[in-house]
Amino acid sequence: MNNTGAASGPAIQLVPPINHNHHHHQQQHTIVPIVTPPSPNLPRSDLLDDRMNHPSTSSDHAIPVNHHQQQQQQNNTIISIPSQPVSPPAPPAPPPPPNLPHSDLILGSREEYIEVGVPLYEAAIKGDWKAAKPFLDKQPNLICFAITENYETLLHVAASAESTKAVEEFVKNLVNMMEKKDLELQNKNYNTALHLAAAAGNIETARTMIKKNPALTEIPGNNRTMPLYMAALFAKPDMVRHLYGISNKMGGDYWSTDNRGWVLQKCVEGDIFDVAIQIVNDCPELCAKKGPLLTDVLLALAQKPKAFKRTKAPAVFRIINSVFELFHVKLWSIEKEREALQLLRIIWRKIAKMSKTDIDDIIRGTGVTHTTKEGTTIKHPSRVLFLAAKKGNTPFIIELIRLYPDIIWKQDDKKKTIFHLAVKRRQVKTYKLLYEIGAMKDLITPIKDEKDNNMLHMVAKSVKQNRFQNVSGVAFQMQSELLWFQEVEKMIPPNYRERKNKDGKTPQDLFTKTHADLLKDGGEWMKNTASQCMVVATLIATIVFAAAFTLPGGYNDNTGLPFFRKEPCLIIFVIADAVSLICSSTSVLIFLSILTSRYAERDFLESLPRKLVNGIATLFLSIVTMMIAFSASFFVLYDKKVEWVPITITGLAGIPVILYVTLQHGLFRDVFKSAYQTRYLFKRNKRVLYY
Repeated sequence: MNNTGAASGPAIQLVPPINHNHHHHQQQHTIVPIVTPPSPNLPRSDLLDDRMNHPSTSSDHAIPVNHHQQQQQQNNTIISIPSQPVSPPAPPAPPPPPNLPHSDLILGSREEYIEVGVPLYEAAIKGDWKAAKPFLDKQPNLICFAITENYETLLHVAASAESTKAVEEFVKNLVNMMEKKDLELQNKNYNTALHLAAAAGNIETARTMIKKNPALTEIPGNNRTMPLYMAALFAKPDMVRHLYGISNKMGGDYWSTDNRGWVLQKCVEGDIFDVAIQIVNDCPELCAKKGPLLTDVLLALAQKPKAFKRTKAPAVFRIINSVFELFHVKLWSIEKEREALQLLRIIWRKIAKMSKTDIDDIIRGTGVTHTTKEGTTIKHPSRVLFLAAKKGNTPFIIELIRLYPDIIWKQDDKKKTIFHLAVKRRQVKTYKLLYEIGAMKDLITPIKDEKDNNMLHMVAKSVKQNRFQNVSGVAFQMQSELLWFQEVEKMIPPNYRERKNKDGKTPQDLFTKTHADLLKDGGEWMKNTASQCMVVATLIATIVFAAAFTLPGGYNDNTGLPFFRKEPCLIIFVIADAVSLICSSTSVLIFLSILTSRYAERDFLESLPRKLVNGIATLFLSIVTMMIAFSASFFVLYDKKVEWVPITITGLAGIPVILYVTLQHGLFRDVFKSAYQTRYLFKRNKRVLYY
């Protein structure tokens, strides 16, 4: 069929139906005409067809295309049903039994175990060689005896103990008494002592054992896991680096592709990205074809937004660099790229060269079957892309979009794109990527989910409270919700702003309904805060007003003038007292206006937050100036007599101010941010997607 132009009329395709008679080997075909619609006027698809038909050579499952065979399949579609059922594969052979130590001590009398086994166990845990040596001198073969019910030897116990100098010395003495084969003894879980040392991260203990018997690094444990895997599983980065450095790139006879893949996955999950990069470079076959490994690695990276944050240089270097940038000279990069981002780029570049089907299978993940009354469906709740959107892992999403631009159109099982999820989870940075995709945002924002909710409906729904963990006060939560609603309202095309969902709700109706409780709680929080602050401000105003007429030192009865009117400290007292009175009175009036507010939705956007920040600022200033006036009064009275008195009192007067700031700094920060910085929440920054 020619895709370069429209067909002159409907085409007729003859398709033989399937003969379901399983008793006959020959199939009879009846020609059934099927009318197909004319083909659309599509652009040439050479590039996409080449990608679909000829996957990258990095994929081991590339399928050659036989165009003659394709033509035959288009003309006659025949499905063959095998006449004989296929027998299931044979179950794998059971693993050999573990190399267990002697069980005489465990299976013998309890009295002997208490007299010998328990003291040896205690000595191994503490690294007490003096306590263990008499037993070993008397009976050297105790080294190869199990001293726990899981068949751990003395070396197993010491290897898994807390790494101290005593324990390390204990292991050295113990290994010197052992033969190479003794170090290969396993417990019931197939783990050698090196497995336990790797899991505990005891590097010196591991070095001692490996020096005696290098083959320990390639003895598989439970489920064919290696000591390197145990170190990665329990996130012991130093141990992982050491064992990988001596593993010969995991190229021994006992290493398999599965083993290498397990280590790679656990390194990513344990944030050991430098070793993960080495593994990907040393073992390129791990990323050469689709499979659960690539999906699991991407899922692990998608859940680590903090791992992708760039590390900034010290403030001094950033200041110097900014000065030189004025002259178009850049001394060094002020931000260092994280290793997680480097790893993602290596893996994703290899995945992006695969066929489109393989890419979709990798980022979609394994499906989960759901059975309902309507039937059985397969859902993919663990999709890589949408998990990153939920976590706010914007750098991860950016890297995926750069090599696969069409990924912005992908939808989850509920027909939501990454931008819909970003709005739902209030992920600002991911949402702001809409600014960089041009007019396509006008096609993405109106996309409706299974309940006919567009993006404005989704932002109208009240977000879960755990999304406000960094916000102080319910009033500021309400302000944040209003800012989000206004932003999405500007982004979505006007004719979709009043659309109704399946419940008959417009976005504004939905916002009012779902935020009714938050609006009520925000009003109560604002009233309580204003009332408490107004009480303090009123008390300060009363104190400083009375202090203005009772100056330190008193007045001259004849002239009515203060005795210390020429003292600088008295002038400071008067000015500070006046400023404190003015600020406290202003604060009272501001808090009074908050109490008499309407508490409508729009009031929480700017009016109430600004009033609150101004009221708290003037209250704090009144407290500071009141303490200054208090300290100045002592300098007036005692400066020339006892100098240490006013100095001491001034120092103590600063304690309430410091304590107030320390206890309320979180509220101050959020109030100021809410009043003056939230306007820049959705400000367009420099381009990050394509620059």
